[in-house]
Amino acid sequence: MSQPLKPQSSGPPHNPGVRDLVEGKRRWSLPPKPEDAKQAFRGWYERGYLPHRDEPGLTQFVTFRLADSFPESLRSEWEHLWKIEDDQQCRAELGAYLDCGRGECHLRQPEIAQIVEGAVRFFHGERYDLRAWVVMPNHVHVLFKVDETPMAKILESWKKHTAQKANRLLGRRGEFWQADYWDTFMRDSEHELETRKYIEGNPAKAGLVLDPKTWLWSSARFRDEFGVLKL
Repeated sequence: MSQPLKPQSSGPPHNPGVRDLVEGKRRWSLPPKPEDAKQAFRGWYERGYLPHRDEPGLTQFVTFRLADSFPESLRSEWEHLWKIEDDQQCRAELGAYLDCGRGECHLRQPEIAQIVEGAVRFFHGERYDLRAWVVMPNHVHVLFKVDETPMAKILESWKKHTAQKANRLLGRRGEFWQADYWDTFMRDSEHELETRKYIEGNPAKAGLVLDPKTWLWSSARFRDEFGVLKL
């Protein structure tokens, strides 16, 4: 995940302003501690068009999506979304586009969704503290607290493992996941609760189910009557 982005056949274009944005964030943020840098935590950084903040102890909301979720053949549908200047509005509208279910939506297949959910849950309590997740037809949302393993390494592990298994099961080759991912760190407990509700409510919001607890690939089905996640 630390390598520069390669040219994509589909998906968002390179963002020429992201480097200046990240440099600005670095100026008012403390640099990574030497011991964190040795573990490959990078603080604020970018890989072409999205800013990322990678530090131990942060609770992160990440979204990663299938390689064809923004099809080149439908560029007229999504290209303008990346030109929205307000970051929050941009991400909201991009998320709404993902919920339209463009592309082949391999994650609709139960066997594939199970592979992805299993990977996300596998190192819970060891490499990270899992707070919420949902596997949608063409993308995945995960909320987790970072421990000693950098976020980029966690995402790389999830994507590499699941891509190999999914491609084998589907009898296909080539990119399975889009190269980059979106991430937002949680400012406080209220922000985290709001994000968790968004993640677990995504299937209902997208019109896939009426009750989020009935979606088979979400943390919603593991919450008790008090909202506590029981894994």
